[in-house]
Amino acid sequence: MRSLLPLQLAVVLALCAWLWMKTTAVDPLPDWRQGELVVIVPPPDMETENAFDTELAGLFAQQLQVKLKTVPLAIDQALPALAAHKAHLATGMRSTTDYPLHFSKSYQSLDELVICHGATPDDIDNLARHTLVVAAGSPQETALREVRRDHDRLSWSSRRDTSPVELLEEVADGKLDCTVANEEQLATARNFYPELGSALDLDSPTDLSLAFARDSDPQLFDEAQLFLTHIKQDGTLRHLIDRYYGYNERLDSINAEAFITQTRTLLPHYRHWFEEAADLTGIDWKLLAALSYQESHWDPNATSYTNVRGMMMLTEETADRMNVEDRLDPHGSILAGARYLQLLKEQLPLRINDEDRLWMALAAYNQGMGHLEDARILASESGLNPDIWADVKRMMPLLSRPSFYKKTKHGRARGGEAVILVETVRLYSDMLKRLEAQKSLYQLPPVLKRSFVGSLIK
Repeated sequence: MRSLLPLQLAVVLALCAWLWMKTTAVDPLPDWRQGELVVIVPPPDMETENAFDTELAGLFAQQLQVKLKTVPLAIDQALPALAAHKAHLATGMRSTTDYPLHFSKSYQSLDELVICHGATPDDIDNLARHTLVVAAGSPQETALREVRRDHDRLSWSSRRDTSPVELLEEVADGKLDCTVANEEQLATARNFYPELGSALDLDSPTDLSLAFARDSDPQLFDEAQLFLTHIKQDGTLRHLIDRYYGYNERLDSINAEAFITQTRTLLPHYRHWFEEAADLTGIDWKLLAALSYQESHWDPNATSYTNVRGMMMLTEETADRMNVEDRLDPHGSILAGARYLQLLKEQLPLRINDEDRLWMALAAYNQGMGHLEDARILASESGLNPDIWADVKRMMPLLSRPSFYKKTKHGRARGGEAVILVETVRLYSDMLKRLEAQKSLYQLPPVLKRSFVGSLIK
């Protein structure tokens, strides 16, 4: 009788092959014309990039009149997945020949910077004495490859399943010697890790593009090129960049450390009043707290040389308007300042989106509604959009120049001061949101646990 072993072995092998195909098979990528655009975006831990790229992809899908499906992937997984047709395109990519891909025109150019724990070398050749680690497959690694053509002693290690954001945290905590990040990543990180000091420019900037498989639908690629041209010309791209990155680099390390320290020592005494004001006005308490910090550093007795006083730095006129008898009473000042900001916001046209109305209201809080309106008129006369803060803020500093303010209704103003206030309040508010999230999750970065905000999670 013949042995059944070969037959049994064949059955087992066939079953294994079937199981392998079943578990590894990937649904074919649908034709984007059928109503869904699949886009690879940065992973959630790259918070700002993920939000920016998702909105950019959403705008493109909107232009195509299709639904957007995002696939967040780590940097080292994104391009291989795209080459394997697991998405129609990927955002935030630097041109590379590592995979069979082609790239759209650039929509953002960013400097790539080396940052080290302690002192960063001031020359690329001196990096040879340091251990340099970057995210595998990242634009930073591509930049290093280009730089090595002229600096053959340059070396580094590539780490998979990580991001520049995580590596910056390790550098700040002293767990890593050096890494490379782009200017926006580093600017954001410095707000939370003040010890990240000076950086070395690699002189190999990254031009961010949309990436496509080389054999992808040429019509989709052409649509992407037209889309990028359009959003550059109509100002949409500039507004988008401003929304996510416009308030970076407003703080130096000393100011950032002081703010985070005050969130532990001072803010708890007043938080319930900011929350009360938020309930009264509908404005986020963290934004109100950020405004108060920018105005008075949460000092109820603060007084300026112009006699603006209190937690929210109210003028006598504003205090009278808000029925405040004692501007040094922190409770009354917080409620009055919040109501006044709400009043300014309500005076702006409802056609302006809520976020832009808030930024403009903050500018008016600083310089007055009349000067804000002058800046909006200047924006309109310059061919810009008076209903978008990113355009209006370009006009605000001009209110201090005679050639401009002499033509305005309300005259000279320190418009640049208003812009700094708005952008810094935006930053403080963003920092408060992150600190709140980190506190609730008990996930403060180790460097913060160890130092000035350590007791937040105790």
